[in-house]
This record gives sequence, structure tokens and C-alpha cells, in this order.
Amino acid sequence: MAAVNRGIDVPPGKVALVTGASRGIGAAIALRLAADGFAVAVHYQTSGSAAAQVAEQIERSGGQTMLVQGDVSGRGGMEPIVTEVAAKWGRIDVFVPNAGIMVDAEIAHTTDEQWERVLATNLDSAFYGCRSVIPHMIAGGFGRIVAISSQAALTGSGGHAHYAAAKAGLLGFVYSLAKELGPSGITVNAVSPGRIDTDMLAARSEGRMEEWLAQTPLRRLGRPDEVAHAVAFLASDEASYITGLNLHVNGGLVMG
Repeated sequence: MAAVNRGIDVPPGKVALVTGASRGIGAAIALRLAADGFAVAVHYQTSGSAAAQVAEQIERSGGQTMLVQGDVSGRGGMEPIVTEVAAKWGRIDVFVPNAGIMVDAEIAHTTDEQWERVLATNLDSAFYGCRSVIPHMIAGGFGRIVAISSQAALTGSGGHAHYAAAKAGLLGFVYSLAKELGPSGITVNAVSPGRIDTDMLAARSEGRMEEWLAQTPLRRLGRPDEVAHAVAFLASDEASYITGLNLHVNGGLVMG
């Protein structure tokens, strides 16, 4: 694991760490939180140039940022990232476990490695990250955890059982953690995007777009910034009495 500090002084406000923030939904979340006044640690694994562009955009807008790189899927992947951010800025107030991967494979053809890697990236990293940030939140007297799940957690997804299982497990984790951390004043929520206009979706959209839009009452794909708005609300003071929530951002694809 390697991290890159951008020479920023300790911020006067709150600090957010967003994993998988180099593009798509993660990048939109990082940009929105920065616009709301958070100092934002932009995590990436391999897309360093894309992550740098996100950080540069934050800086151009007058925000504070740092880049942090690492593989969050391993057992020891998250702790050094959290330690680096806390060492730089002295606190972590908001944690958004967003890092995720999707691998196309029907259950009968899913390898052990595929199953383990998808669950490790999409679910295990949230557990290890939360375990590492919680002491900092308790010490700081403030905490917001907003995990990025998926509508697949509720509907399933043919060819992506490992992904759906990880995202469903993430919801159970969120609900349990909300009960544990409530007495400390730390809120824990999830945002479940539907079909959002990202590279991950585009790679699987050939021949299916008409079907997808017909299934969605609003008849369009969502935008990454629309997911980011939901995360920003749950990270705000206005959401101080909301915990254990799974907030749908899916154009009506899943209701209730």
C-alpha cells in the first residue's frame, strides 16, 4: 500500500474517506462531499491518473484532498489506508465504503477465486474499513458511515450471484452496525443504486438498454451525482436521526 499526500494542512472541518473514488459513483461522492466542505481522501487501487483528476478538480474548487492507494480486498488492506488518512488530518468523520467489482459468471461456472475476490472487495473491505474507522469516530464524537449497496441485493442478478450476495450481506452488516453504534451517536446507513450510467453498467448494456429502461418507471438511467446527493444527505447534520436505512436511488426500479 502506498499513499500520496498533497501537502494539505489539517482541515478545520470534517474529514471523509471514500473508497473506490477514482471514477463513477465513487468520484461523484468525493466531489459532492468536497463541495459540502469535507476534506476528502480519494482512494483508488489501480486508476491513479483518474484519481488524480478527481483530486485536482476538488482542489480547483477550493477543497482539500489527498490521494490514498491500496488494495482493499485483502485482510490487511484497509487499516493502513485509514491510518494514513488519520495521521494526515487527525480525524475521520465520514466513511463511504464504495469500492466494488462485478464479474460476469453464472453460479455453475463461478470459480473459487471469483467468488472470494468479489466478496472480499464488495463486503469484506467494508467490514475491515469500518472496524478501523470506528475508534476515530468515537474519539472525535461524530461519525457517519454510508455504505454503497445495490438493488441487486434485493432482486438478485443472473450471472452475478456473488455480487448480489455481497451487496445483500452489506445490508445486514449495516443494520447490525447501526444497532451497535447508535449509543455512540454514530449513524450507519446504506445507499442502493439502481442502474446508474457508469462504466460498469455500460460494459453490460449491449442489447439490454431498452429492457432496462422499460423496467424503470422514470424511463432513464440514473446519474452518479444523483447517488452522491443521497450519500451527502446521510453524511450531513440534517440526517442525524436517521440510522439503519437503505435508501434506494433507482428511478423506481425497486420500491418500498
